[in-house]
This record gives sequence, C-alpha cells and structure tokens, in this order.
Amino acid sequence: MSAIFRAHIALFLVNALYGASHIIAKGIMPNYLTANVFVLFRAVGASILFWIIRIFFIREKVERKDLLLLAACGMFGVAVNQLCFLNGLNLSSSINSGIIMTINPILVIILSYFLLKESITLKKSLGVVIGATGAILLTLTAGTGSDSIFGDLLLLINATSYAFYMVLVKPLTKKYKPLTIITYVFTFGMTYVILFPPTLIELSQTDFTVFDAAVIWKIGFVIVAVTFLTYLLTSYGLKYLSPSVSSAYIYIQPVLVMVFAYLFTAIGISDDYTDSITWEKVGYMLVIFLGVYLTSSTSFNQKRQISTLRS
Repeated sequence: MSAIFRAHIALFLVNALYGASHIIAKGIMPNYLTANVFVLFRAVGASILFWIIRIFFIREKVERKDLLLLAACGMFGVAVNQLCFLNGLNLSSSINSGIIMTINPILVIILSYFLLKESITLKKSLGVVIGATGAILLTLTAGTGSDSIFGDLLLLINATSYAFYMVLVKPLTKKYKPLTIITYVFTFGMTYVILFPPTLIELSQTDFTVFDAAVIWKIGFVIVAVTFLTYLLTSYGLKYLSPSVSSAYIYIQPVLVMVFAYLFTAIGISDDYTDSITWEKVGYMLVIFLGVYLTSSTSFNQKRQISTLRS
C-alpha cells in the first residue's frame, strides 16, 4: 500500500469521524452536558494529549512574534469555531450541520482573496454565488422538527470562523511543524473557552452522577477520535497530499452524516434524527456541492498547469 493511498484513507477516516460526531455529539447535549462545557472538555482533553506528544517527540521553538497570530488561530480555530458548532448543533439538526459545513471551502476562497490577495476567477465567483445560495436556502428551511434558524446561523458562524482559521494559519505552516501549530492553537483556544463566562458556571452546575458508561464513551470518542486523532490524521494526509485535496474531502461529510444518522438509529446508539432529512434539503445540498465543485475545480486545474510548466 503506497503512502499516497494511505494518506487518502487517513483523510477519509477524518471526515468519517467528523460525520459520526455530528450524530454522537448531539446525543449527549443538552441532557448531560451543555455545549459550552462539552467544548471545554474537548479543548482541555486535546490540549493535554497534544502537549504530551510534543514534549516527547517534537523539539521546536516558536518565535515570540508568531504568538499573536497563534492566539488569533486559537480564537477562530478552536474557541469561536467549537462554541458556535456545538451550540448550533444543540439547537439545529445534525443533518443541517453536516451540510452547512460544506460552505467552508467557498468562504476560504473569499477570505483568501481579501487577506492573502489570491485571485478569484469568473468560475470561482459563480461557484461562490451558487454555493452561498444553497446554504441560505437550507438555513431558511429551518424552524420545524429539530431545526432552528438560530442554530443554523451559529453553524454558519462556525464555518466562517474555521475559514478565518484556515487562512490565518497558512503562513505558520511554512515555518513550523503541524503538531507544534496545533498544540499552541489548542492551548490558546482552551484559554479562551475557560474565560468565556458561561463555561465555568455551567461546569459547576453539571451533574456528573447521572453519567453512565455510554455517555462517558461518547465524550471520550469526541475528545480522542474527533479532536485529537483527526488532527493527527490530517497532518499525515497533508504530508503527502496538497491542502486542496485535503479540503475536498469535507464535501462527503453531509453524505456520511446521513448514513450515520440511519446507522446509529438502527443499532440504537443515538436518537432518531432522520426525520430532518428531506428531499428539499438533499436538493440544497446538491446546489452547495455544485458551487464547491466550481470553486475547487479551478484550483485543481491551476495546480495541474503549474505542475506541467515545472516539468
């Protein structure tokens, strides 16, 4: 098995874990943990694991001038990102959360144009408009069943925040190893989550006596698999594949969320969220996919042209 093939498997596993988390994470909110406390557990747990690995395996110093940028990445990549994601997931449906996240690559292109001065072609512009239209229409369908317009709005903020993170972190990836960046990003992010006023208040009100083995397993799964492991697998994938290929895997998340929604309901490890799957939402999902395809295919073609010229 080649390294490139293993990298593709790693990236598929990352998005499979993310897809599963949209269902599993919702199963423990708000009955056992509030969204803010859940984010705290995730940030603290992952930070500890990252520091353990870094202390034993990575010997790399970070320049003081880069700490401010790392702090900003911690704000957008962990604190705002995760607080809006889990609070939005708590209010909306797991299906909507998976679909709305596909708008992220489009937001990255827009922010890259303004912050990194990267060009946007007519094809990319068309893709941005189509993808944004699909996301807006999807959001406007909320308000019934397990959906919430405010919840979907938080999910859109989540996607936007993560897009800011992806653009801001790009210069750092040229200077430091991925694990070094991730460790500092999560450390800053954890600090922001702790300083967020409702977090410690809600933590003090959490009744840990009602936690059974299934709840503890789900929390551990999100901390270890969906946070710690996914970042490590992503780092491995980026070692052999381009960031464009890596980000393209996010497009399969809505499909995986729907698959896991039916699978977990069938085997009885989550509540039934399949009632929020409608043909209308599937149609809006396809509209988003079209927009993302138009924006990403331009990037792929440009990379091919560059590779041809270099060869």
